[in-house]
Amino acid sequence: MWRDLASIGRNAATGGYRRFAWTGADTDCRAWFRAQAEARGLTHEVDRNGNQWAWLGDPAAGDAVVTGSHLDSVPDGGAFDGPLGVVSAFAALDELRARGAAPTRPLAVVNFGDEEGARFGLACVGSRLTAGALTPDAARELRDADGVTLPRAMERAGYDPDDIGADPERLARIGAFVELHVEQGRALAHTEHPVGVASAIWPHGRWRFDFHGEANHAGTTRIEDRHDPMLTYANTVLAARKKARLAGALATFGKVSVEPNGVNAIASLVRGWLDSRAADEETLAAVVADIERAAAERAERDGVTVRVTRESFTPVVEFAHDLRDELAGLLGGVPVLPTGAGHDAGILSGVVPTAMLFVRNPTGISHSPAETAAEGDCVAGVTALADVLEDLACR
Repeated sequence: MWRDLASIGRNAATGGYRRFAWTGADTDCRAWFRAQAEARGLTHEVDRNGNQWAWLGDPAAGDAVVTGSHLDSVPDGGAFDGPLGVVSAFAALDELRARGAAPTRPLAVVNFGDEEGARFGLACVGSRLTAGALTPDAARELRDADGVTLPRAMERAGYDPDDIGADPERLARIGAFVELHVEQGRALAHTEHPVGVASAIWPHGRWRFDFHGEANHAGTTRIEDRHDPMLTYANTVLAARKKARLAGALATFGKVSVEPNGVNAIASLVRGWLDSRAADEETLAAVVADIERAAAERAERDGVTVRVTRESFTPVVEFAHDLRDELAGLLGGVPVLPTGAGHDAGILSGVVPTAMLFVRNPTGISHSPAETAAEGDCVAGVTALADVLEDLACR
């Protein structure tokens, strides 16, 4: 499975993956998922929001145990973030069959669409829509860098966007959702354990900073006559690093656009996107407020205006404690650790009991072609997931 999936959406120059929602690479990943489902005699279906499901047993029976993750990527992302959870889910079902385990509850593997938000700027679109955390009207306003709306992108990929929205009937059938994911950090690397259990997801969000200045000639405009938004942006990036470090939080400007984007032109507009995360919502709010204040103060000095728009926010997620503790005990007291990364499991946690397993990442690198996990650790993850599914669905 890993070998068959590995080439889809991979950029030959960078070695990274460009599997963006509703593009050709995404279509190929979806075809791969369907083929895996059909090869195992599972019932394949696509829900109203474009998420894929592969069912073992009758979905209508309810109290199902669902596992899986996503197959899309960030720009030039790694091979493991998302796909490891989907591949491991199919492999865990194979392991259950090899053990002769007989499910007493329906089982399903899911591929949630557009988890990374690389194309439309909002993470976890598929699961947010399903859980009612994103309204259909708001989803229809999402646009990519070329101005293509989400519904139009779905139509071009052969899907009907008319029925997107909350899916409470589907969620009511789910008794538990367990997502396996490569660890996006190095906590497990310092232990003897290849697998851990998630305790919580840090609150996190995305903010767009619009720095408006005055376009002018780079070769004729005196320094003292400039209203250069690039200076304000650069100072804000440095301020974000300082404010986050002092608070024990995280703040990253990872995306920027410039107008008119000419080498010999002073910019008229610099737009930067801030990703910030912290252990609690109070700290996160304080850090973002400090960054906004630093941006405003510098903007005044530079003769620039700044506007800040919150584009998304996910509050702290505490995974179901009873399910979390059950999994940690079942797996022999493995580490229980928080994460700063968002996941579909976090979105669903408000409506169904959810849990997460992490597979050790020796470098801690993620969202990069250098992302990796040892084969033995991945196998341990499959075994752990099979143990969990057997405990939850085969008793």
